[in-house]
Amino acid sequence: MSDDIIFMGTSKFAVPILEKINKSKLNISVVYTQPPKKSSRGMKIQKTPIQVKSELLGLPIRTPSSLKNNIDEYNFIKEIKPTIVVVISYGQIIPKEFLELSKNGFLNIHASILPKFRGAAPIQRAIMSRDIETGISFMKINENLDTGPILETYKIKIDQNLNTTELEKKLSQLGAEKIIENIDNIITGKAKFKEQDHSKATYAEKINKKEGKITWSDNAKKIIGKINGLYPSPGAYFMFNGERYKILKAKIGNGSGHPGEVLNDALEIACSNNESIKVIEIQKEGKKIQKIDEFLNGSKIGKGCTLNE
Repeated sequence: MSDDIIFMGTSKFAVPILEKINKSKLNISVVYTQPPKKSSRGMKIQKTPIQVKSELLGLPIRTPSSLKNNIDEYNFIKEIKPTIVVVISYGQIIPKEFLELSKNGFLNIHASILPKFRGAAPIQRAIMSRDIETGISFMKINENLDTGPILETYKIKIDQNLNTTELEKKLSQLGAEKIIENIDNIITGKAKFKEQDHSKATYAEKINKKEGKITWSDNAKKIIGKINGLYPSPGAYFMFNGERYKILKAKIGNGSGHPGEVLNDALEIACSNNESIKVIEIQKEGKKIQKIDEFLNGSKIGKGCTLNE
């Protein structure tokens, strides 16, 4: 195999796939990832998961803040003449002129069954929509967002109790299992790409923090979908006495009442359609995550309270 594979990635989702390529006969010339950022408190510099892993593997790393109008990075990649560039959850748009630098194009793994859920948050949106299946799509990158031709799609069922972190891990592992055979097929000329049916495209818009507020007039399944889909961040929450409470885990209950009403002292909350949810894990703003029994020991949220602030 040629020693001219370039890997571009940033998040945890990309880490198992990077590891798989590194363990194969393929050789990675350089890894691109987003530059380190200051932590929320500004005390420490946080490297991306891909940078951390690449350093452990001894791989060369480049961290440009942008590829747009970046002649240095353009010339760097041009000099390598990569056989293929693998892009997984990189977080930057690849300019058109860069796409012409690889012999076999830029291969992306997108965490949905394209053309459904193009965009930034396909895993979260699939869970929030209560979809019964999702998957990954191996796609050749073109100028537009997630519109390139598809090489392969792999599907899995969605367990309705899975949260975003858990489903992301499953899809990442699936990508790692399939990456080498797909790269091999591309390099050897066996790959056959198929255009997407653009008329069926839907978009997974970036998650907005405001979406986290729970609407108790929704049904229980939709609320559970929001809790699981927005886990761990920004999280699904409700307000009580001016304070925010994030629900990290819950299940469907069997009680009924006015939406937003606390039905018992175990924090079962009424939703629409005579349904309810039972909270399992919760976090008061500024406090640690607690199991429901621990939380209830000092909680003022009891039977008869209303959570519709």
